[in-house]
Amino acid sequence: MRILILGGTVFLGRTIAEAALAAGHEVTLFNRGKSNPAAFKDVETITGDRTTDLDKLKGRTWDAVIDPSGYIPKHVGASAQALKDSSEHYTFISTISTYKNFSIPNMDESAPVGTLEDPTVETVTGETYGPLKVLCEQAAEAAMPGRVLSVRAGLIVGNYDPTDRFTYWPWRVQKGGDFVAPESPAYPMQVIDARDIADWVLHMAAARKGGVYNVTGTPTTLGDVISSAQRATGSDASPIYMDAEFLSANEVQPWADLPLWIPASDADHQHMHGISVAKALADGLTFRPLDATIAATLAWANTRPAGEPLKTGLSAEKEQTVLQAWENR
Repeated sequence: MRILILGGTVFLGRTIAEAALAAGHEVTLFNRGKSNPAAFKDVETITGDRTTDLDKLKGRTWDAVIDPSGYIPKHVGASAQALKDSSEHYTFISTISTYKNFSIPNMDESAPVGTLEDPTVETVTGETYGPLKVLCEQAAEAAMPGRVLSVRAGLIVGNYDPTDRFTYWPWRVQKGGDFVAPESPAYPMQVIDARDIADWVLHMAAARKGGVYNVTGTPTTLGDVISSAQRATGSDASPIYMDAEFLSANEVQPWADLPLWIPASDADHQHMHGISVAKALADGLTFRPLDATIAATLAWANTRPAGEPLKTGLSAEKEQTVLQAWENR
C-alpha cells in the first residue's frame, strides 16, 4: 500500500510507520518536522502543519491515510475532507477515553460516550480530551462516510511511550529492592503494545474496513507485569503491596505516583482495565506475549540518558518514606 501518515514520528505514529516500512509499504509522512525529525531520514516527508498546509497534499493519492495526531474536530474534519478524493480509507486513532465513564464492566462500542456542553471548545484537558475525540471521529466520518476506521485505543505501551506510565513498572523492578505496589498482585491491568495496534491498523487499512473499534489488550494483572519484569531482568525486586487506605493516608497519588492504579473507590473508572475488544478480535486483532512487550519496553527505556527521571511514578525519596511508614505502621 501507499500510506500517508499525519505525524508519524511520535509514539504510536512512529510505531505504525516502522511497521508499515517493515511490511514493505510505501510511506509518506506529513508533519511539522519538529518531533524526532531524524527518525525516518530515508522516508518521504512533506513538511507542513495540518491546520494551515493541507494544500501541500493536493495532487497526490494514497491507498490509505492514518491519522494518529488529531485532537481537534475541525482539524480532523478538514484533513479528511482534503483527502477524501485522494485516498480510499482513513484511519483515525481515537481513545477509550471517549466513553462517558468506566462504571460498566466489559464495555463494548455501544457504551455511552462523553459530550461537551460547548462543542466549539478546542482546549484539550483531562475533561475535554475524550469528548473531543468523539467529535473528531464524527468529523472524519462525515467527510468520508463508510471509509473511516476509528480506533478507540486503550492504554498503549512500549517503545517511545512519552508518558512512562507503563514503563515505570518494569523500570522499577529492574532497579531491585523493595518497592511500593498497590493493593495486591491481582490488581487488573489492560494495556496494548503499540506494535499490536500498528499491525492491526495496517491489516484493517488493507481490507478497507471502517467503523468504531475498541482496541486494547487482553486483561492481565499487576502481578503478571512484575513477574514478567523479574524474568526479563533477573532482579531481586520485591513488591510490597499496600492497601488503598494506607496509600491515601501517605499521600500516594493514584495514576501519578503509582501509574495505572485506580482505587476501587473511584467508581467512574472502576472498569477501565476491563474493556471488551471482542469486535476487534473478530477482525484479526492479535497480541504479543506480555514478556515480549516487557522486554522491548526495557530495551528502549535503557537507551535513555543515565539518571533521566521518569515522568510518572514515585521518586526514590518518596518511596523510601512510604516504605518506612509501612514498616512502622
